[in-house]
Amino acid sequence: MMTYRDTIASLISSFPIEIDTDIQLKGRFPTMANSNFLTNKEQGDWAEQIVLNAVNTHSTEYRAVQYGRSDDLAAGEPGFEEFYLKYQDELNNIGKKPDILIFRRSDAPDTDCLDIDDDIVRKAIAAIEVRSSSFLANQYASFMDNRIRKAEAECSRIQGELMQEPLSSLLLEKRPVLHCMIRNATSETFHELDFRTASWYSSADLIRLREQLKCLKAQIKILHKRDYLSITPKLEDLALVNRWIQHFGVKHFYLQVFFDKAYVISFENILSITSDSRNEGNIFSIEEDEKNQRKTTIKIDVQVGKEILGRIDMPEHCSALKELDRGRLLFYVTFHGGRGYLDPSIFEQEIIGHV
Repeated sequence: MMTYRDTIASLISSFPIEIDTDIQLKGRFPTMANSNFLTNKEQGDWAEQIVLNAVNTHSTEYRAVQYGRSDDLAAGEPGFEEFYLKYQDELNNIGKKPDILIFRRSDAPDTDCLDIDDDIVRKAIAAIEVRSSSFLANQYASFMDNRIRKAEAECSRIQGELMQEPLSSLLLEKRPVLHCMIRNATSETFHELDFRTASWYSSADLIRLREQLKCLKAQIKILHKRDYLSITPKLEDLALVNRWIQHFGVKHFYLQVFFDKAYVISFENILSITSDSRNEGNIFSIEEDEKNQRKTTIKIDVQVGKEILGRIDMPEHCSALKELDRGRLLFYVTFHGGRGYLDPSIFEQEIIGHV
């Protein structure tokens, strides 16, 4: 019978994009922080606290403990270089620590100390990497649904125009295959259409046909856009998460926190889903993330995960500043309060049930 370590190692080895499991990080440390980085860090720290408090408030049998690195040092501050090099050594030796460990209360450490002994870490029943996102999931879903419905309705309207004379006969003459595709398209299949527009100018009807096809292509482009919020593991982290798993053998999960709810998915499912090419473009994509230094990021539809926090109360937020040694001021946003409401059944099924 395969162990959890073996299962993850097998999935990593068969991953469609080569993953260097022996990678050693030697990157240069950043020399200067910026306001956006500090705001994102504050948001990430807030998300971790939401998850910690949700588990510890709603569960009497299990306890969440903060584990991953949490340091207020920013690039450009005294001591940052030493901190960063030590962090790289840690990644190269044991891999990327998850943000939170879940223990049975009988096995949990006596304190919330981040520097937990390795033997105690191995008693954890689950490890959670917390990711945060600046969206309201419900509002996003409603907006995207309306956008898709409008694009589908507009495709149907343009289809009707194209199938009337004289445009229908002109299209049949010029592009018989495209004529057949458009004639047979439905609201469910418009997104499957793809065609090149033509440069027709020789008559008023051809110009009108050209413009209608351009309009149709524009609406189809909307249907092709990714329309889901995502759970976002970075490609470069897969090897480092695997390294930590091989070292400790604790089952690993990603938990994506929005400002109104949160979703969880196992690391094993992330690897399985993204290893199947049939899923690409449907429930996941791989993109260079503009907001994260163009790092290659896997984006998996949150609906593939499970809604583990069905409600999150909005936190208070306020401005803060950090003064660097040379007098540079960085202004950023901090987050305080809020509360996450854990779904005990999802917690038991998706996290405890995988153990």
